[in-house]
Amino acid sequence: MRLAKFLAHGGVASRRNAEKLVEGGRVAVNGEVVRDPARDVGDADEVRVDGGLVGTEPREVWAVNKPAGVVSTAREPGKRPAVVSLVDSTARLYPVGRLDADSTGLLLLTNDGELANRLTHPRYEVEKAYRAELRRPPSDRDLERLAKGVELEDGMTAPARVRRLGEREVELVLREGRNRQVRRMAEAIDNEVVALRRVRFGSVELGSLSAGGARRLEQVEIGRLWEDAES
Repeated sequence: MRLAKFLAHGGVASRRNAEKLVEGGRVAVNGEVVRDPARDVGDADEVRVDGGLVGTEPREVWAVNKPAGVVSTAREPGKRPAVVSLVDSTARLYPVGRLDADSTGLLLLTNDGELANRLTHPRYEVEKAYRAELRRPPSDRDLERLAKGVELEDGMTAPARVRRLGEREVELVLREGRNRQVRRMAEAIDNEVVALRRVRFGSVELGSLSAGGARRLEQVEIGRLWEDAES
């Protein structure tokens, strides 16, 4: 198994971030610093990151209802709480993608780097559903523009599914995950998001999970997530 993949399976980081750890000289195999993420390693090899021994651990995936003010990181050097603190697990979990600190709703955490990479890679176009409360009621024309795609500073957005839920509330289903995308899409139609909640990631729904609550996904749910990222 390649070193970067071994680190991802060991719950250290996603494969992409594991490659950065290796290239940064922070990984040693059998006492020797290795900088090649493609280096083959096996169960008999001793792999350490920053001196800490890496071993394989059971794969876990958790669904969390992230409250506002909680950051989507494994660790937070400041005063704000990190989302992993909401989960009662000894596994080395990290978020699958992100929600900005002001947004709420469904965030997945896992120690399976390969699954995390699949779910967030643009190639697989895994759906994510959001409910947004806007500053002012959008017109039908506004919703049509959001559905067809709007121009942002990093290019035109892909087509989305959009439906009106209330006077100022809309649901958007996206297959891409740009930084603060829903908020920027609202700005593109001269509006503003005042509250944003993610209600679905792939086949996993937020459901009745309470704010700040977390639940570990069953194996059948994890299997469906793999299917979500097969296309």
